Order: sequence, then C-alpha cells, then structure tokens
Amino acid sequence: MNGARGDSVEGKAGYAVPGGVLGLTGPVERPAPGTLPLRGDLAHIALAGQHLAAHYVIPEARTLGPDGAELRLLPREDSEVLHRLDPGTPFEVLDIAGDWVWGCLGPEGPSGYCRIGDLTTLEHGS
Repeated sequence: MNGARGDSVEGKAGYAVPGGVLGLTGPVERPAPGTLPLRGDLAHIALAGQHLAAHYVIPEARTLGPDGAELRLLPREDSEVLHRLDPGTPFEVLDIAGDWVWGCLGPEGPSGYCRIGDLTTLEHGS
C-alpha cells in the first residue's frame, strides 16, 4: 500500500482526502498544544502532508449550543481552559471519547476538548 488513492472523499465540513502519495520533506516544528488540530495519534485532514500523524480525520461539522463552550487542553473538568467559545460557533469534531469531544474551529486551530453536550444535536440526513 503506497497511500495513493484514486477517488476523493469529502465530508460535510468540505475537506477532501488528498490524492497521491503524501510525505514530509524534512523536519517540522511541533506546534504548541491547543493550536493546530494535531495529536500524536490523529490530525485534521487539512494537515496531511504538513504534519505527521498516525491517522488523519475528516471532521464532522457541528455547532456549539446556546451556552457556548470552554475549550480545554485535556478532557477533564480541572484542565486549563484555552478559549471560551460563543454560542452558535461552528465546531469541527475530530474525536469523541465518552462525554468529551476533541475538535477545532478549523485547520488553523484553535483545538481542544469540550463536552459533547456543549454541541447542538446532530440531525440525521442533513
């Protein structure tokens, strides 16, 4: 398997899986936590070819609910709050673990964790 892909898959957030072989040409500075949507195990699909991760994710487009959300560094209530996000803000979900989601405002960040209950309900078929 060489990573090449003949078709293109696009999620509702409007990101496509890159075609061809992806690779890095040299060292890349690791961004600060909470900036780019990049963890050791996965990254936003828009970062493919720029940053190395085990998996790349096409985000699920969601919206923050009426109370907004606190974007945290870690999926814990006692974790540092990186940003306070306003109600109705578009949010790109990259991973869900229990009551927490990891996501971002876009491929340039910021990224972090918020409670799944902070998001509006996903409407099936939309």
